[in-house]
Amino acid sequence: MNGTTTPEYPINVVVWGENRHEQVQQKVRDIYPDGMHTTIKEGIEENLGERASVRTVTLDDPEHGLTEELLTATDVLVWWGHAAHAEVDDEIVARVHRHVLDGMGLLVLHSGHWSKIFTKLMGTTCTLRWRSDEDRELVWTVDPTHPIARGIPHPFVIPAQEMYGEQFDVPAPDELIFLSTFTGGEVFRSGMTYRRGHGRIFYFSPGDQDYPVYHQKEVRRVIANGVEWAKTLRPERSTPTLLRYDREDFYNGHGYEGAMEN
Repeated sequence: MNGTTTPEYPINVVVWGENRHEQVQQKVRDIYPDGMHTTIKEGIEENLGERASVRTVTLDDPEHGLTEELLTATDVLVWWGHAAHAEVDDEIVARVHRHVLDGMGLLVLHSGHWSKIFTKLMGTTCTLRWRSDEDRELVWTVDPTHPIARGIPHPFVIPAQEMYGEQFDVPAPDELIFLSTFTGGEVFRSGMTYRRGHGRIFYFSPGDQDYPVYHQKEVRRVIANGVEWAKTLRPERSTPTLLRYDREDFYNGHGYEGAMEN
């Protein structure tokens, strides 16, 4: 399939995993023996099948696995980080940021809210309330018509999870899809979309490393739906640029690409 109305398949997906908790915490290793990134990958494959080609890279790979060549070929990047946000090289963050503006899709999961790439794209602190206390989370569908909510029960229950609560210091989302509630009375905007440049971004909060959340079928379905949604429908990727357009010429911009360059 081609054009601007339907995505081309397979969608090239890269799951980026910090992969630190699995190395140092036996509890996490027991839940995710091959790493959370592998479990997330398997969930996407389980739901999308031949519609997705999925690979994984991790923080400790050369260039964090996020080479220019890889990102150029990536339709959607899925990001999970927590303990080592500061170790992500700023040059790599700038590279990912540029590719998102060009049109690469980005899914940011759980504590990736505090990653360098998400805070750079949001322009805020991205802080929130939290409590790691084996809480029950109810995930309510706010927008049942959205493609990311397709096939998701209303609500679905995560039996054990870390609590995230408001205020969540992010910009008002383009779309609010899921809202979570917890046993302490807290609420949290747990599924939101943004557009930055030509790129689509989906933030989804369930998924603390201490709990088997990424094995849960509803969570896996949400992430897979998010991958399909986040792939750009534009026929090619390009960064929005500032160009001069002469009268009666609607199609051929020229002159300069930056306000201070000419």
